[in-house]
Amino acid sequence: MKTYSQKTAEISRKWYVIDATDATLGRISTVAASLLIGKGKPTITSHMDGGDFVIIVNADNLVVSGNKTDKKMYYRHSGFPGGITSRSLGDVIKNDASEAIRLSIRGMLPVNKLRKGRLDRLKIYNGAEHNHNAQKPETISLKKEVK
Repeated sequence: MKTYSQKTAEISRKWYVIDATDATLGRISTVAASLLIGKGKPTITSHMDGGDFVIIVNADNLVVSGNKTDKKMYYRHSGFPGGITSRSLGDVIKNDASEAIRLSIRGMLPVNKLRKGRLDRLKIYNGAEHNHNAQKPETISLKKEVK
């Protein structure tokens, strides 16, 4: 039996909606990254981008566990001596919570030529409304079960 390799014509993409109020940043990011890569599909091929579209709503209600808002830092360097800047996760969430989600998911995707296309399929909205109802997205629930 030959090894299956997905072709461009065989790619079918679905749309999914994730509510950011239901779980923590890490849980949302891992589920979204897995959907963007297409890991749950039987047709996954490492050199083809066969993942799905992901819509994240209510990014303003983002929850982070522990004291990560103060301790987790994002660094940027301009390339010049002394050109490093840093900001904490709390500052990023205060300015734009959708950027914190985007950075988290970006860090979970493999670093290759497919990463930009996968991030383009990620749509993040600060409110509960999105304008992708015509695509009939499925809702994924990340709520914790109470025992």
